[in-house]
Amino acid sequence: MGALLDTRRQESSRRLGELRTKLDGAERAAAHKACIYVTGSFARGEASAHSDLDLFIVGRGDIVDGTPVRHLARLDEICIKADLIRAVGALGIPEFSGDGAYLSHHTIVELVKALGTPTDDADNTFTARLLLLLESKPLLGIDVYNEAIEKTIAPYWRDFAGHEAEFMPAFLANDILRLWRTFCVNYEARTEPEPATKRAKRKLKNHKLKHSRLLTCYSALLCLMAIWIGKKTVTPADATGIVHLTPTERLEFLRRDPGLPRAHAALDELLRLYEQFLAYTDESEGVLVERLKDPKSSAALQANAHKFGEQMSDTLSLIGEGSRFYRMLVV
Repeated sequence: MGALLDTRRQESSRRLGELRTKLDGAERAAAHKACIYVTGSFARGEASAHSDLDLFIVGRGDIVDGTPVRHLARLDEICIKADLIRAVGALGIPEFSGDGAYLSHHTIVELVKALGTPTDDADNTFTARLLLLLESKPLLGIDVYNEAIEKTIAPYWRDFAGHEAEFMPAFLANDILRLWRTFCVNYEARTEPEPATKRAKRKLKNHKLKHSRLLTCYSALLCLMAIWIGKKTVTPADATGIVHLTPTERLEFLRRDPGLPRAHAALDELLRLYEQFLAYTDESEGVLVERLKDPKSSAALQANAHKFGEQMSDTLSLIGEGSRFYRMLVV
């Protein structure tokens, strides 16, 4: 691990701890009924001074006569959101995007029941569920957070009984691939002729997509594949272990695996390139947008993103090529 990533991890942890001290009201309102987990750069342990806060509220609940019933009362939810908004302002963290429109509340049962249904995307349960498993850190309600992870993993392993010695988590792997493709499709669908500043903002978003979003998805796929190759099975406990690692920690986990000597150098290079990305984006959005208006800077950025993608592809191949898991990811 490089010095920059080490510093970012320590600083992200410190700032989340500071945020928790300002959420006494939210903690009381959520107690044993809901959790709040952060996603994005804070959850990945790489937040900079310019990072905003992305989070979800997930609570306990039931389905009664086909209707979701939430344990967290609506007034308590309002109090939690108000406490979050006040705390973010007090700490100088950028305001929640979309005027708070994405401060969504789902129940665990909704995350699970929506899996594979037509409403999964429309209700945002798909994103909430996958980000819970791929890049989340609990802010409040650790008991509900751990329950959410356990119950969200369970349906992906519904065929595990009777196949304990040979289980391939294809269901979860395909949902992760779907998330990555959704990120890509959403980006491309919104591409249209636009002024220079908006084009530069889109280039910046694309650069982050091809680094942080790519690493979030494929670090988990690399781990699932490596575990399956080593054991010829993946257990729910294995999956839980992956969930509790950040994307860069997953690369380090694989780097320590003595059974993957051919991939160690490739993993080191992935971490180096990712730190390079973190260093480049350690500026305000305004500064980065102005920089990206320059064609040379834009071209260099595109080259870096391509190089990171190629390195991820090479690493995937080094770890999995020739295996049934690798074939499943490719075709």
